[in-house]
Amino acid sequence: MKVDYIIKNAWVFMTYRQCFEKRDVAVAGETIFAVSPAISYPGVRTIDGTGTYMIPGLIDIHMHIESSMTYPGEFSRVTLPYGVTTVVADAHEIANVFGMEGIRWFMDQPSIQDIFYAIPSSVPATNENLETSGGAIREEEVRTLAGDERVLCLGEVMNFKDLTGEEDTLIKRLIRICKGRGSGRMRIEGHCPKLTGEDLCRFIYEGVDADHTQQTPESVLEKTDLGMFLELQLKSLTSQVVDTVCRYNLFENVALITDDTMPDKLLNGQLNLIVQHAVRMGMPVEKAVYCATFTPARRMHLDDRGIIGPGKIADFVLLDDLESFRPRAVYKKGKCVWGSPGCGHEIPSYIHGSESGNITFPPEFFHSVKCRKAAAEDFILKTDRDCTGVKVNVMKIQTFGTATVKVVRELKVKDGILCWKEAGLSLAVIFERYGKNGNVSYGLVEGAFRLPGAAATTWSHDSHNLLVLGTSEADMAAAQNRILEIQGGYVAAAGGKVLAEARLPVGGILYDGSVETLAEDLGRVRKVMKDLGYENNNEIMSMSTLALPVSPELKITDYGLLDVKTQEKAPLIEEYLSI
Repeated sequence: MKVDYIIKNAWVFMTYRQCFEKRDVAVAGETIFAVSPAISYPGVRTIDGTGTYMIPGLIDIHMHIESSMTYPGEFSRVTLPYGVTTVVADAHEIANVFGMEGIRWFMDQPSIQDIFYAIPSSVPATNENLETSGGAIREEEVRTLAGDERVLCLGEVMNFKDLTGEEDTLIKRLIRICKGRGSGRMRIEGHCPKLTGEDLCRFIYEGVDADHTQQTPESVLEKTDLGMFLELQLKSLTSQVVDTVCRYNLFENVALITDDTMPDKLLNGQLNLIVQHAVRMGMPVEKAVYCATFTPARRMHLDDRGIIGPGKIADFVLLDDLESFRPRAVYKKGKCVWGSPGCGHEIPSYIHGSESGNITFPPEFFHSVKCRKAAAEDFILKTDRDCTGVKVNVMKIQTFGTATVKVVRELKVKDGILCWKEAGLSLAVIFERYGKNGNVSYGLVEGAFRLPGAAATTWSHDSHNLLVLGTSEADMAAAQNRILEIQGGYVAAAGGKVLAEARLPVGGILYDGSVETLAEDLGRVRKVMKDLGYENNNEIMSMSTLALPVSPELKITDYGLLDVKTQEKAPLIEEYLSI
């Protein structure tokens, strides 16, 4: 075996003992050849690693490339410099828009980063009687994907009602297909916020043994006691949750993941920032590295990586320090793809540029938003009977996170029109955008905009119909019309004109240029939303998930309001009043 180079005197992460010790590491081709306190091969190039920390490449096993509103090659270009060498992507957003065609297109894109895939388990997230999506993933598609070696798991199973009922539902059949593949090593990932007690036991009993949703100290203990593997994203990494993981030594049952990273946030980091945050919250850095490299690799049966050892893929990162967690150099399959090469390999030019190769998008991907243009009159709420007031179901957003609370508010009615503005509410309207049924639905939101204005988007989890949210009929119409003109994206309007926009012309959810350009555009939209009074730690995601019918508590689809727990439609007007 020909050794290509040796990294000398680095502080190497010893995975099984979770500590750093000074070692030399020899690399042969795409794999690590040897790790030892002293390695010397005559004539072999050496790289001085003195003072650096050498860790395995970071592995993110639960994430969505489309959440960064970009495509695989561009995502790889941006995130490799952060030390992220492997991801497992659940492409359920592109699947909701284009079905199997979208998944195939994603999987066929070239990337230096290793991108494995999860089979989208819930496309649509509920069913065609509750929401309209552009595509659907059924048994035939799952059988096809389960036979692909790039597919490692069934993505986040989230339909609790169908999973735990007595009838033989689609999701149960999909789980059986995946469990029956090959040696049965395919993982079944879950989405079960706030499930507890008998409901949680039944969820796990049906074969779902992982969860990535927001955790509390209590849920961490309950779920791990029941054998669940937890994938902790940023919103779960509170000091209390981290303390629970550390106190009970639950590191074997935990991985750090990102789930969703907005494009403007992506320019600051990805999984490396999650590691850094976990450490700030009290997790020892050695444990955080372990949970971002080895435990995720083991979870997905990626036994050829996640550790610096002989025969493993030479994916590794050299860090100057363990505080900033910013790589000096990133190596993918033995080649330096970021930083100082030092090993005789040329860094691929696309890593440094704004283009991710010559990617060709199918022409039809640019013409997917097919609903009608709205007028200001479309945003006037009328009653269908005589009354002087109504009690309405309202989605109350929070200042942190994406969950809503169902509240009931009393509104006046004048000349048959609901006076929702006087109550300080915002109006949410969804237009079915695939040209299938022309549905238009209405909901009311508390805690959104405080000033006259509006925002509109086609990036609305998970079916990605056109969502308009606002406090001004004219601004809502202007935002909706502009979305149609640019064939998808985010638009913010006030004073009767568009003030900011971020184009997402590929299926209404992806940008076909650089993440840097998109981030600037999205930042302007974000600023207008803040200026209009939208208060949330992530305004964009908070708005987009108003249409997510599997996230608590009351949400809206193109069929109307939906009670998430019962998966039953909820009326906008709960009661008609006569005063």
